[in-house]
Amino acid sequence: MIGVTRGISTLVGATVAGILLWFATQVGAETTAEYWSTYGLIAAAGLTMALSQILGGWTKWGWPRFSLGVFLIGFLPVLVAGGWVLLARQPADWMNTSNWSRDLGIYGSVADLGNILPAIAFGIGLTFGLSFDTAGPRREVVEEEHVRHERVRDADAPLTADRGAYPAPVTTTDTSREADGDGYVERPAVTTTPTREREED
Repeated sequence: MIGVTRGISTLVGATVAGILLWFATQVGAETTAEYWSTYGLIAAAGLTMALSQILGGWTKWGWPRFSLGVFLIGFLPVLVAGGWVLLARQPADWMNTSNWSRDLGIYGSVADLGNILPAIAFGIGLTFGLSFDTAGPRREVVEEEHVRHERVRDADAPLTADRGAYPAPVTTTDTSREADGDGYVERPAVTTTPTREREED
């Protein structure tokens, strides 16, 4: 059942991503607005592929959640690197990114990566989608808490049983002076069991 759900969600995601890619081919990249519209649609296609796995709920069957760690450590560096290349190849380069790349000594790499701009835009959208995940079902947490409480109760059971037990028998040795003797005579040990005091109502 999980495989079927994942397959359906993947097919739907791929279909939507394909439609977005087709729209991107119809926009063009002659002007700055067209340029960013085209690669924005390609990035949205990558995001759709990632979200198709999350919305299908096939990983843990839980509610979607946003992972701040993946966003900060995984996505932001990709956004900076990929966005830099996209900025450098935009029409007119109005942010002067090419000159900054020359000053940093990375112009050659930026120029090479500029030949695969669609893949870079798709990767940015896909990486952003990976910042989302699904949480585990609440039922597992409840069961874990129930087991923990059962263990605590079992651990306290002997202590609870001992509270109502009778006191342990006391063994005493009576040593006293005989009336007609001039020494001590040890009498046999006597074992007594204290009675439990009656609880007041």
